[in-house]
Amino acid sequence: MTYSLEEKEYFMRQALKEAEKSLVKNEIPIGCVIVKDGQIIGRGHNAREELNQAIMHAEIMAINQANACVANWRLLDCTLFVTIEPCLMCSGAIGLARIPSLVFGASNEKFGGVVSLYQVLTDERLNHRVKLEGGILAEDCAKIMQDFFRHRRQSKKAKKELLDLSSQE
Repeated sequence: MTYSLEEKEYFMRQALKEAEKSLVKNEIPIGCVIVKDGQIIGRGHNAREELNQAIMHAEIMAINQANACVANWRLLDCTLFVTIEPCLMCSGAIGLARIPSLVFGASNEKFGGVVSLYQVLTDERLNHRVKLEGGILAEDCAKIMQDFFRHRRQSKKAKKELLDLSSQE
């Protein structure tokens, strides 16, 4: 489970490809892959809007796929790579799946459950702790999110301006 920087960047690029799948569907672009023995066994991207399920975050989708791949709820000897620091729900799922290692790209100052707001995966009161590493391709991971939200704000502003113009006629 020790990966070189080159390998970490490769797997994070795979997670970014998953994030792009969300982007195409106008979902918040977060992507995730789970790796065991150097092979991707689970992939996921945000699909809440598409599936109308609040819990369909990238990590949950990848955990479900990896569980099916290994035919076990425990994802021992795996590393989860995700573009953005997991939220509290996903952090809990990572711990419950017994994933021993997490690598994330950018921090999540508003919802982060790993280092930013909470430290669920390293809390000594819990029986399972996760080895953490952040900052892998952080700029690329942050940029896809920033671009998404910038575009969303611009679209809302344009719609509002159009409504204001039509109401003046």
